[in-house]
Amino acid sequence: MDRDLPHLALSEHAHNRHGFERTDEAWLDDRWADPATRVLLVAGNRLRPVGGALEWLSPADCPDGGLRVLLGEQHGVTHFALVLAPDRAPGPKDDWVVLRGALGALAGDGAVQAPLVMHAIGMAEWHWATRHCPRCGGALRAEQAGHVLTCVDCERQQFPRSDPAVIMLIAHGEPGSSEERCLLGRGASWPEGRFSTLAGFVEPGETMEDAVRREVMEETGVAVGPVDYFGSQPWPLPASLMVGFLGRATSTDVNVDGAEVAEARWFTRAEMAEQARDGSIVLPGGVSISRSLVEHWYGGPLPGSW
Repeated sequence: MDRDLPHLALSEHAHNRHGFERTDEAWLDDRWADPATRVLLVAGNRLRPVGGALEWLSPADCPDGGLRVLLGEQHGVTHFALVLAPDRAPGPKDDWVVLRGALGALAGDGAVQAPLVMHAIGMAEWHWATRHCPRCGGALRAEQAGHVLTCVDCERQQFPRSDPAVIMLIAHGEPGSSEERCLLGRGASWPEGRFSTLAGFVEPGETMEDAVRREVMEETGVAVGPVDYFGSQPWPLPASLMVGFLGRATSTDVNVDGAEVAEARWFTRAEMAEQARDGSIVLPGGVSISRSLVEHWYGGPLPGSW
């Protein structure tokens, strides 16, 4: 696979999560006391880009309170997230944005910090959504550097979860030919011209390959035959693991569901390049696996992005 594909930055810059040290309070305190340690502030489940980048602070510069979440070590430096209640976050409230609004900070040189940020927001989203024990409704206490929640009443432990979702580029025609086309869709809430690969959640008792076929049929009416694995990407919006696939269509008539997908179209490579250049379509960008799927099929970089 082309090593320049955007989503691979998350693997290339993966950090050592120091799982064994999460229960070592002395080690954690020592790392927190180190002025070289870097901390990402998270307000609830929101980030604060500063000058187009995400700011990593020394522990001494962090506000008091909040939940310290160990992220791990990257390039010899220990990283934490400090998850604050939104009303305790510094600066104007409007400065804090959800992850999607900060993805631009993870492009280019910012890609090196993308795995740390995905880890931080995934943990923050989990803490934001998990307020009570699902068995007895009791209060929860954070343990293991923020990676476990234990009920104070029944002692049941909760662990962070990732919900599997499939994301797929569906093609039709002779592979690599000028007549080969790929299928892209526009979400019902998206502006005109914004297109991406199709995606959906895996249902209980379903294989990922069957989820690809079902979601494409439900959303566009297109039948899919062979499905091949492409790659995966953490996507904490709020708690997904995006698993990418390449599929071959066995039909081409499009009939969108109108609920999730407002429009779906087939594009040849020439049509995609021309329309991306003139701005009539806008493709996903950043470190998204969707961008990787599109550019892998196209055969190289494309202009423009969300």
